[in-house]
Amino acid sequence: MKKILVIDDLPDNVFLLQDRLEKEGFEVIKAYNGLMGIQKAEEENPDLILLDIILPDISGFDVCKKLTTQEKTKLIPIILLTALTEAENTRAGLQAGAFDYVKKPFNRTELLARINSALRFSEMNKLLLEMEKIKTYAATVVTANHEIKQPLTQINLSVAAIRRELIKDEFSKEVINKRIDFIENASREINLILEKLASIKKPIIEPYDNDLHIVKINEENISN
Repeated sequence: MKKILVIDDLPDNVFLLQDRLEKEGFEVIKAYNGLMGIQKAEEENPDLILLDIILPDISGFDVCKKLTTQEKTKLIPIILLTALTEAENTRAGLQAGAFDYVKKPFNRTELLARINSALRFSEMNKLLLEMEKIKTYAATVVTANHEIKQPLTQINLSVAAIRRELIKDEFSKEVINKRIDFIENASREINLILEKLASIKKPIIEPYDNDLHIVKINEENISN
């Protein structure tokens, strides 16, 4: 069941919306001012927010800006419901991050169509984000494999050389120590690569081979 948060200071408006939305199978969360609305959005993580612009404490525009710019709630679509009809109010609402704008008094069928459109957009957006995460994860695995392959080969060759040396009647400590140095250097290189991958702020994905991609490792996208 999809959850919709209604933020409106007039109980009659909230009751009307709650009645209509629950008949359509939605769960309704209620808030009667802006600050309560922000708190409910953070706590309840609704699928959509219906937000009045004129509120007793802070404006709906400020609520919208807050919710669309903080990490926890930025993906929740917001539909502004208001009696304000001037074009500048519509523009201000959309600039504040609202997904849509419905004027009061609203048509029930139109409102439900706007809600369903916003929910479909939200689901598609979440799906794209998940796909991007999977793509980034896959690219990270390919990158690690690509970057680490050479030092791992050095380690394997050095271990094999040490084994060959140890089965001799008289083995050379110099040869063994040299190979140990190779192993230590390769291990440091692997640790450095893993640290760089772990500290990337914004992954930049580049084509690698056929359908494979890698994560670009440079100073621009690595955090300090």
